[in-house]
Amino acid sequence: MTTPICDFVKAYAGTDTARFHMPGHKGQAFLGCEPYDITEIRGADELYAPRGIIRESEENAARLFGAGRTLYSAEGATLCIKAMLFAVLQQSRPHGARPLILAGRNAHKAFLYAAALLDFDVQWLYGQAPGGLCRCTITPSQLGQALQRAEQRPAAVYITSPDYLGGTSDIGGLAAVCHESGIPLLVDNAHGAYLRFLEQDRHPLALGADLCCDSAHKTLPVLTGGAYLHLAKGQSAHLEEAAQEGMSLFGSTSPSYLILQSLDLCNRLLASTYPAALRKCVSRVAEIKAALSLRGLRDSAEEPLKLALSAQSLAMTGMEAAAFLRENGMECEYADRDHMVLMFTPQNQERDYQRLLLAMESLPADRKAPDLPSPMACGLPAMGIRQALLAPQERIPAREAVGRICAAPTVSCPPAVPVAVSGERITEEVRDLLLYYGVEEVSVTVES
Repeated sequence: MTTPICDFVKAYAGTDTARFHMPGHKGQAFLGCEPYDITEIRGADELYAPRGIIRESEENAARLFGAGRTLYSAEGATLCIKAMLFAVLQQSRPHGARPLILAGRNAHKAFLYAAALLDFDVQWLYGQAPGGLCRCTITPSQLGQALQRAEQRPAAVYITSPDYLGGTSDIGGLAAVCHESGIPLLVDNAHGAYLRFLEQDRHPLALGADLCCDSAHKTLPVLTGGAYLHLAKGQSAHLEEAAQEGMSLFGSTSPSYLILQSLDLCNRLLASTYPAALRKCVSRVAEIKAALSLRGLRDSAEEPLKLALSAQSLAMTGMEAAAFLRENGMECEYADRDHMVLMFTPQNQERDYQRLLLAMESLPADRKAPDLPSPMACGLPAMGIRQALLAPQERIPAREAVGRICAAPTVSCPPAVPVAVSGERITEEVRDLLLYYGVEEVSVTVES
């Protein structure tokens, strides 16, 4: 498969051209990558209006993912989330009312920021089983009931799958419900770019999603910030144009060509050796999961390249388990009181697996299982998300926040899933959840 971006930049770096253009390092090596770090010079194309090498590379990616159109992001899935919401709202914004989006409650905070920027309302969907902050598995029957209860016709349904704990929703079933009502399904697939390349394709596009975003850098060999916005085949030219416009509207005018090159080069890998390497990795991770299960360590992840160990089975908090791994030369992806999450890719070496197994065999004996995780708490809607986020605000102790209206979401990244939602009045249950997750201060609107 061609790698037009890489080829252009490599050829340019090999010339003796005097660089009277940005960036300021002029290609001189400080970190070592500078010769390949360029700007949008002649021939380098333009990310938000691609006609040349970037367009060719994006079309390569679209073929690999089975998309009708794929757009590159050098600013992660955060940019893609805003752009795909912008695109669907361009098609269905009602006159005289704010649009409505139905969304799983475990949405990334970028979704809230998009709500503030685009001024839409949200009707939250909550999973059936309590799963703490990150888990929110939505069923087709739940979605059907929510669509019937909606006060107005939603512009879209927005689902996060896989979630941070490796939970997955029935995207095929959800897509069928959406399409029966003529409503597009948007999927935050940030953690699942690799799903396309499993033996059985589990990517949202293959299961019926209309638009989805993938954080390529999370599970593929791509530099941090590399991501895709995919449009399914059969979408209108107007939607494609709106998606491109949304990327331009919210994206930086100085995209990283280092990131673009890594996306470009990844195409060649995906078209050649990666699927076979992925199959081996999935098999090896399954062996690890089985071995840990025999030791009583419970994994709740439904996706094959993620391990989400519960605090109950670890008999220590996820944060304590993460500290233990750190002492043994490992760093996990995420840990809170309830879980410790590890992510694997074909780039992990056999020594990584062996180190993990040896460490788990030597877990301290004097462990005490913590309490079960708290379910997601529901705040009371008091004002719109945009109004709350842009209102004058102050930070106060979370213990004193009951009755106040949440302004900016207070949450660490990862997982970037807000404990309290902007515009909601904080209840005692929400306060307790803030404290449970270690949030000591919260931003609230200033009351007159």
